[in-house]
Amino acid sequence: MKNLIGLLAGLLFGAGLTIGGMVQPQKVLGFLDLAGVWDPSLAFVMGGGLLVAFPAFALARRRDRPLFDLAFQIPTRNDIDKRLIVGAVLFGVGWGIAGYCPGPAIAALSALHPATLLFCVAMVAGMWLQRRLMR
Repeated sequence: MKNLIGLLAGLLFGAGLTIGGMVQPQKVLGFLDLAGVWDPSLAFVMGGGLLVAFPAFALARRRDRPLFDLAFQIPTRNDIDKRLIVGAVLFGVGWGIAGYCPGPAIAALSALHPATLLFCVAMVAGMWLQRRLMR
Protein backbone atom coordinates (compact mmCIF):
# COMPACT_ATOMS: atom_id res chain seq x y z
CA MET A 1 0.00 0.00 0.00
CA LYS A 2 2.85 2.37 0.87
CA ASN A 3 4.43 1.91 -2.59
CA LEU A 4 1.09 2.48 -4.31
CA ILE A 5 0.58 5.74 -2.41
CA GLY A 6 4.13 6.77 -3.35
CA LEU A 7 3.44 6.00 -7.00
CA LEU A 8 0.18 7.98 -6.95
CA ALA A 9 1.88 10.94 -5.25
CA GLY A 10 4.68 10.85 -7.84
CA LEU A 11 2.18 10.73 -10.71
CA LEU A 12 0.26 13.67 -9.21
CA PHE A 13 3.51 15.62 -8.81
CA GLY A 14 4.54 14.84 -12.39
CA ALA A 15 1.11 15.87 -13.69
CA GLY A 16 1.37 19.16 -11.79
CA LEU A 17 4.80 19.83 -13.25
CA THR A 18 3.54 19.06 -16.73
CA ILE A 19 0.40 21.21 -16.42
CA GLY A 20 2.51 24.05 -14.97
CA GLY A 21 4.89 23.84 -17.95
CA MET A 22 7.89 23.03 -15.77
CA VAL A 23 8.91 20.12 -17.99
CA GLN A 24 9.82 22.68 -20.67
CA PRO A 25 13.44 23.77 -20.14
CA GLN A 26 12.86 27.05 -22.00
CA LYS A 27 10.23 27.96 -19.35
CA VAL A 28 12.74 27.46 -16.54
CA LEU A 29 15.55 29.21 -18.42
CA GLY A 30 13.16 32.11 -19.11
CA PHE A 31 12.58 32.43 -15.36
CA LEU A 32 16.33 32.45 -14.68
CA ASP A 33 17.03 35.03 -17.43
CA LEU A 34 16.62 38.23 -15.41
CA ALA A 35 18.58 40.30 -17.93
CA GLY A 36 16.62 39.10 -20.97
CA VAL A 37 12.96 38.35 -21.52
CA TRP A 38 12.03 37.29 -17.99
CA ASP A 39 9.19 34.74 -17.64
CA PRO A 40 7.69 34.90 -14.11
CA SER A 41 5.39 31.88 -14.56
CA LEU A 42 7.72 29.59 -12.57
CA ALA A 43 7.24 31.85 -9.54
CA PHE A 44 3.47 31.33 -9.80
CA VAL A 45 3.90 27.55 -10.01
CA MET A 46 6.17 27.62 -6.95
CA GLY A 47 3.71 29.88 -5.14
CA GLY A 48 0.87 27.47 -5.93
CA GLY A 49 2.96 24.64 -4.53
CA LEU A 50 3.55 26.59 -1.32
CA LEU A 51 -0.18 27.34 -0.98
CA VAL A 52 -0.81 23.59 -0.96
CA ALA A 53 2.26 22.58 1.09
CA PHE A 54 1.94 24.97 4.05
CA PRO A 55 -1.53 23.79 5.17
CA ALA A 56 -0.57 20.15 4.50
CA PHE A 57 2.55 20.43 6.68
CA ALA A 58 0.54 22.21 9.39
CA LEU A 59 -1.95 19.33 9.41
CA ALA A 60 0.85 16.75 9.40
CA ARG A 61 2.45 18.31 12.48
CA ARG A 62 -0.74 17.62 14.44
CA ARG A 63 -0.53 13.89 13.72
CA ASP A 64 1.45 11.32 15.67
CA ARG A 65 2.35 9.44 12.51
CA PRO A 66 1.69 9.60 8.77
CA LEU A 67 -1.31 7.83 7.27
CA PHE A 68 0.72 5.21 5.38
CA ASP A 69 3.88 4.74 7.46
CA LEU A 70 4.87 4.04 11.04
CA ALA A 71 6.76 7.29 11.60
CA PHE A 72 7.58 10.59 9.92
CA GLN A 73 10.93 10.60 8.09
CA ILE A 74 12.33 13.91 9.32
CA PRO A 75 15.99 14.80 8.74
CA THR A 76 17.98 15.21 11.93
CA ARG A 77 20.90 17.20 10.49
CA ASN A 78 20.65 20.96 10.13
CA ASP A 79 24.28 21.96 9.67
CA ILE A 80 25.69 23.51 6.51
CA ASP A 81 28.83 21.71 5.39
CA LYS A 82 31.06 21.57 2.33
CA ARG A 83 29.12 18.69 0.73
CA LEU A 84 25.85 20.63 0.99
CA ILE A 85 27.34 23.77 -0.53
CA VAL A 86 29.08 21.92 -3.38
CA GLY A 87 25.89 19.94 -4.08
CA ALA A 88 23.75 23.08 -4.11
CA VAL A 89 26.17 24.84 -6.47
CA LEU A 90 26.27 21.85 -8.84
CA PHE A 91 22.49 21.60 -8.75
CA GLY A 92 22.08 25.32 -9.50
CA VAL A 93 24.62 25.32 -12.31
CA GLY A 94 23.07 22.23 -13.86
CA TRP A 95 19.58 23.72 -13.55
CA GLY A 96 20.76 26.95 -15.16
CA ILE A 97 22.51 25.17 -18.03
CA ALA A 98 19.93 22.49 -18.82
CA GLY A 99 16.71 24.06 -17.57
CA TYR A 100 15.88 20.81 -15.78
CA CYS A 101 16.00 19.60 -12.22
CA PRO A 102 15.35 15.93 -11.37
CA GLY A 103 11.57 16.01 -10.85
CA PRO A 104 10.63 17.77 -14.09
CA ALA A 105 13.24 15.79 -16.04
CA ILE A 106 11.74 12.49 -14.94
CA ALA A 107 8.23 13.78 -15.71
CA ALA A 108 9.43 14.91 -19.16
CA LEU A 109 10.85 11.47 -19.99
CA SER A 110 7.44 10.48 -21.33
CA ALA A 111 7.98 12.82 -24.31
CA LEU A 112 11.17 10.88 -25.26
CA HIS A 113 13.09 13.98 -26.32
CA PRO A 114 16.79 13.12 -26.84
CA ALA A 115 17.97 16.06 -24.69
CA THR A 116 15.77 14.89 -21.79
CA LEU A 117 17.04 11.34 -22.12
CA LEU A 118 20.63 12.59 -22.16
CA PHE A 119 19.99 14.74 -19.09
CA CYS A 120 18.50 11.79 -17.19
CA VAL A 121 21.37 9.49 -18.15
CA ALA A 122 23.86 12.15 -16.98
CA MET A 123 21.86 12.65 -13.76
CA VAL A 124 21.87 8.93 -12.96
CA ALA A 125 25.59 8.73 -13.80
CA GLY A 126 26.25 11.65 -11.46
CA MET A 127 24.30 9.95 -8.65
CA TRP A 128 26.23 6.73 -9.23
CA LEU A 129 29.56 8.58 -9.23
CA GLN A 130 28.69 10.46 -6.05
CA ARG A 131 27.86 7.20 -4.26
CA ARG A 132 31.11 5.63 -5.47
CA LEU A 133 33.14 8.62 -4.28
CA MET A 134 31.43 8.66 -0.86
CA ARG A 135 32.31 5.03 -0.11
